[in-house]
Amino acid sequence: MSDIGHLKRPDGETIAYRRIVGADPTVVWIGGFRSDMEGTKALALEAAAIERGWSYVRYDHFAHGRSSGDWRQATIGRWREDAIGLIDSLEGPVIPVGSSMGGWVALLLALARPERMQGLALVNPAQDFTERLMWPSLPDHVRQAILRDGEALMTEDGLGDYVLTARMFEEARDWLLLGAPIAISEPVHILQGRADQTVPEAHALALVGRLTGGDVTLDLVDGGDHRLSTPRDLARLVEAVEGLRSLQVAREAGRRPSTLA
Repeated sequence: MSDIGHLKRPDGETIAYRRIVGADPTVVWIGGFRSDMEGTKALALEAAAIERGWSYVRYDHFAHGRSSGDWRQATIGRWREDAIGLIDSLEGPVIPVGSSMGGWVALLLALARPERMQGLALVNPAQDFTERLMWPSLPDHVRQAILRDGEALMTEDGLGDYVLTARMFEEARDWLLLGAPIAISEPVHILQGRADQTVPEAHALALVGRLTGGDVTLDLVDGGDHRLSTPRDLARLVEAVEGLRSLQVAREAGRRPSTLA
């Protein structure tokens, strides 16, 4: 396993990460809401990186996993800033791989640092989830508590006990994407489970309709759930990333002078 590192942020908080040194471009795993870098997909990509010689980084968001931070201060904007900071600490082209909420962060990252992008791989991407998916699905008494008290305690299987804050919902409105074209010139490969009850297929289709400027591949995985972590799903993810990486190899080959007479 790669050693853990810590990226210090301007406010003194630290972002924990693990890195595999290999060939460019660097594949960067961006996890989902309440997920850490030790998840099945993150580890599968690390195994692929070791086997195939990729450069690879996986990290924990602010207030997730081994990273520091007060959960009540966590926002989409903060997670975006930390992703940008991590990319800025690396050299060369990158391929963000964003899962669920991490897909939203990856899209925001691509818009902030377009010159660094080699492509994006997104797994059940949850752009705008605070406004379009989470808030409408909350029980009315929870919404009322957030509006009245500024927060509400949540208990969910797989996510543990945590607080939803009014601040998170309000700040997220600054980063909504689906109301306008999303200009990303590099290729985007989306893996979407057709049986995903958390981020439905229609949400991925809405994203495809907004992406402009580059090739978009949408893989609708029959029977796939929100995790997309079966062996077949993981193999599909690895090959999607390999396909994006191969574009860099082709570009480098195109820049080399011909040795033919």
